[in-house]
Amino acid sequence: MLSDLTQLVSDVDGAWAAAIGGLDGLLVEGYTPTNTDLNLLVAEHAGMVRSATSVYTQTIGGGQPRELYVRGETLSVFLQPINDLFFLLLAMDGRSNLGQARLYTREAARKLGEQL
Repeated sequence: MLSDLTQLVSDVDGAWAAAIGGLDGLLVEGYTPTNTDLNLLVAEHAGMVRSATSVYTQTIGGGQPRELYVRGETLSVFLQPINDLFFLLLAMDGRSNLGQARLYTREAARKLGEQL
């Protein structure tokens, strides 16, 4: 799994971290060449994934969310569900390429889903 995460970070322009998180907020595996606390990133974004899933499936009837993208001033995060229990997080900077993030994260999630 670590090699898939490492490859994802190198494939996406502007990416600086990738992690597999559980919807319980726990980090399963992660990679970053920085000193960022991936436990914190996963824990905070797990709540967003749970909330989005609840709103889309129960409140507005939009079905399961397929992806979630949050963009701040200096940080953006792309979240891709792997299965009902895990998600893939890709953290990027301001020069990130969302198209690459969507393409490569979807493929990485498929591969990782086979391993989980």
